[in-house]
Formats: sequence, structure tokens, C-alpha cells
Amino acid sequence: MHGNYGCDMRGMLSFQILWLLSRRSMHGEEIAEELEKRRGEKPKPGTLYPALKDMNEKGLITGNKKGKIIVYSLTSNGKKSVKLAREYFIRSFGDILGA
Repeated sequence: MHGNYGCDMRGMLSFQILWLLSRRSMHGEEIAEELEKRRGEKPKPGTLYPALKDMNEKGLITGNKKGKIIVYSLTSNGKKSVKLAREYFIRSFGDILGA
């Protein structure tokens, strides 16, 4: 973990999930589909769900069970983490991306 950004900057998966959830609450399959649009491949459940579990344990997201589906949303700590991680990303990579 780089600093206290609440996500693994090496793989970027946690940051991407947090960013997606900052837009709206989603269940796991929706998250996987959104990630597929951006990455070109759908993350495997063995990658996605451990990341969601880890972020839930860190208090960054919360899952609300609706029937058999768990809908994830950001906590206030998750919202702060997205903001910090985004600032870090722009500082670190903005010139590379022309941002």
C-alpha cells in the first residue's frame, strides 16, 4: 500500500473499484462489467471478491444484502480514500497521461 490511500496502487484494482462505487452503488457483477469496459477483460471472481472483502474489512465500502445480491457502496472513509488516491494518481501520472 502506498501511503494511506486505501487501495493497492500496484494493481489499481482497488482504486478502480472505489472510483466506480463513488459514481453509484453496484453489486459484484456490475462492478465486474464496468471493469471489463475499462480493462478489456473481466476480473475473475477470485480476484474481485477478495478485493471487495478486503475493502469492506478496511471500512472503505459496505455491502447491503438485497435478496441473494450484495450491493456495495462507499463509506465516508471510502469517499476520502477515493479523493486521496485520485490526487496521488494525478500527481504521479498526470504528466504521463497529459492530464
